[in-house]
Order: sequence, then C-alpha cells, then structure tokens
Amino acid sequence: MKLLKFLRIFERESWSAIFTPILGIFFGLAIAALFIRQQGINPLAAYRELFLGAFGDLDGLTFTLLRFIPLSFTGLAVTLAYRCGVFNIGAEGQLYVAALVATWIGVSLPGLPAYIHLPLALLAGMAAGAVFALIPGYLKATRDFNEILITILMNYIGIYLVGLAVNTFLMEPNQPAPQSALVAKSAWLPIIFPGTFLHAGLILVFIFAGLIYYILWHSTWGYEIRSVGLNREAALYGGVAVKRVMILTMVASGALASFAGSSEILGVQHRLLENFMTGYGYDAIAVALLGGLHPFGTLLAALFFGALRNGANSMQIAVGVPVAIVYIIQALAVLSIIGVTAARKIYFQGWFKGGKVNGGIPGSN
Repeated sequence: MKLLKFLRIFERESWSAIFTPILGIFFGLAIAALFIRQQGINPLAAYRELFLGAFGDLDGLTFTLLRFIPLSFTGLAVTLAYRCGVFNIGAEGQLYVAALVATWIGVSLPGLPAYIHLPLALLAGMAAGAVFALIPGYLKATRDFNEILITILMNYIGIYLVGLAVNTFLMEPNQPAPQSALVAKSAWLPIIFPGTFLHAGLILVFIFAGLIYYILWHSTWGYEIRSVGLNREAALYGGVAVKRVMILTMVASGALASFAGSSEILGVQHRLLENFMTGYGYDAIAVALLGGLHPFGTLLAALFFGALRNGANSMQIAVGVPVAIVYIIQALAVLSIIGVTAARKIYFQGWFKGGKVNGGIPGSN
C-alpha cells in the first residue's frame, strides 16, 4: 500500500516535474561514470571537480546561472509548444532575431529614460520572436505544413540576419571583428546581486515559469493547449478552436524564446556579435525533454545543463576528463527520461487501473 501511495504521488504533475529530471540526471551521471572509469580516472573525483567548477565559488555560481537563464527561456518555449502538439525547433532563430531587434532599439534610441528604454527593447525583441514563430505556427495550423522543417530552415534565416546586421547597418566602425555598437546603458538589464554579472533576467525566468504553469493547469487556454496536444480531433469535436490555439501557442513560444537572446544582449554582452549564442535553441529540446515537459522540471534541467557546461573545463583541467563527456551525460539523461516515460505509460497506468479494478495487483483476475 505504501508503494502504491508513492507511485500515485509520483504520477502527479508537480512531483513528476521534480523526480523526472533528477532520475535522468542520476542515470546519466552513473552511466558516464563507467566511461570515466575506463580512462583510469576516479569518477567521484571528476564529478567533484565538475561540481566545484559550477558551484564552488561565487564566480562559478554566477556563470552557471548565466548559462541557466537562456537555457530556461528556450526550454520553456519548447515545453509550451510541445504541450500543444507543435514542435518548436526554431528557438535558435527566434532568439537571434530578438537579440537583433533588441540591440537595434538599444543602440538607435539613446537618451530615453531606463523605465522606457529597457521595456521597449524587451518588448521589441519579444515581438520579433513572436512573429518569427507565427510563420511556422500559421502554416502548421492552416496548411498542415511540417513545422519541424520550417523552423529548422528559419533558424538559418535568423542567424544570417544577425550576421548581415553586424556587417552593415549595426556595424561599429574600426573594429577588428563585426559587431554592433555598445547598447545604451538605459537599456541594460539591472544587476540584481552587486559584485556579480547576474541580471534581472534570472527573476524573469521564474516569473515566466510560474506563469506557464498557471496557464497550463489553471486556465481555460491551458486546458485547450493540452487538449489539442493530446488529441487534436477530440479537441475539435469538443468545441476547441484548434487552429487558433495552435497559432497562439506557437506565438507565445516564440515570445518566450526571444528573452533568451534579449536577456543575453541587454544583461551580459551589451553588444551584438555574429554567433553570439550557439546551440542554445537546440539544447532547449533536450532541456524540455529532461524536464518532463513541465515548467518547473525544465528549470531544474536547465540548471543541470548550465552546471555541466560551466564545470566541464574545471573537470578537464583538474583530472583530465574531456569536455565531451558532458554531452554524453546530457544524451544519457534525456534517453533515460524517454525510457521512464514509456515505462510509466505502460506500467504505472496499468497499476493504477488494476488498483481500482483488481485490488491493486497488476494483472490479477
């Protein structure tokens, strides 16, 4: 009975959001430890250096959180779209065009007060990301085009638009590498911890995660999103405006992804460069899957990915474990979640159904 009670708790979305990424993280670390051991290195020593590099001092924690912020925004964007049955593989392009527009606002409108300039830059970036996601969302909802292919191709458009901008109208003259001018300080995200580089984007991450959780599980729109994602035809039969929900959800997903690019420019780099963020939009897919497609789980998975990326160099320097091992850990963690999800659908649901019908023993008659 105690085991059955625990499994019922585990089935709840909020608890699953915590246990799912933790289970994947431990699985990934455990299997990767075998590879590390084969190289004659103590896995515990390697993981100790990884942890210290990511959280061992204020600088390590700061840079881990700075990686956590864009991973969280893009992971939340993928999570929201996936809940509606749409694969937003275009977070990379969406964050790039958002960074481009936010930089343009930050550079071209000096002299504005900060309470106008900063929100204007963020909102302009959000609008750019939303429009960039509207195109594949509209084509998917109304023409049933393959959104995966469209979003992947649009990623290249977003990336090369940034390259075009920093080589033409946004280019700062007399610089060795193409880059924009410095964004006006009135458009900078404020530092929330003096003595560090941590900016207000960290607060926005938690605000948006809570907002998405509320929307998905405590609002009519969220119910429609999950209904469309589970069974589009049934949702249509039930009176849900499926096309409208898909388009709006994709637009919201693009708006979320935009904050990854805008916050990086306005909070960290303060100028736009070519390839200023590489792979964060694609990493978002793994972050969302490891997080169990739940907002809070996505934050935990993003923190794990940020810690791996930030602590990898320390681990390599201290014990000689190659940085590539962190990508193995990430892949194993995600694969374990896919396996656990499949097992839960097959086994746990049968267990609970059996508990109602057959006294809690699966397969009893």
